[in-house]
Parts: sequence; C-alpha cells; structure tokens
Amino acid sequence: MNFEIIGPIENAETFATGRQIRELKRLRRVYGAARWRKRKGIARVKLADGGIRRFELHEGSGFGRVEFKIKHYLD
Repeated sequence: MNFEIIGPIENAETFATGRQIRELKRLRRVYGAARWRKRKGIARVKLADGGIRRFELHEGSGFGRVEFKIKHYLD
C-alpha cells in the first residue's frame, strides 16, 4: 500500500458477501477460503507524500483486513 490508515474506520458497512463479490475467485486463490466480505467506510489516511486526508475506503476482509482501496476523497 502507498498509504497508511490513521485512526478508526467510521461508518463501516458491508455491501457484498460471498458470491456477490466479483473478485471472490482471486481472493480465495491468494488468501485462502474464508467468509469473505467487501466493506466500505470513512477514514483518515496518510498518503505517501505525507498529506493527511479523509477518504472513503473499500476493504476486502476474510482473514482480518486484507486489502484496502481508496475510492473517494471527502475533504
């Protein structure tokens, strides 16, 4: 990752589980079988250039928090 999450992820909600996840085959191949969920929330993020901003993040979780993607800049 080229960013670091600072503090908790707020307003977290699950928007896809199991077969609803388009990347399920890849997640299982890379990380193994689990009860996979795609979740989104808002968090403060420290970027590679040192800037700190709020973003909407999407995460893939099955064995804890595995992958994060920055989706939208909020502030």
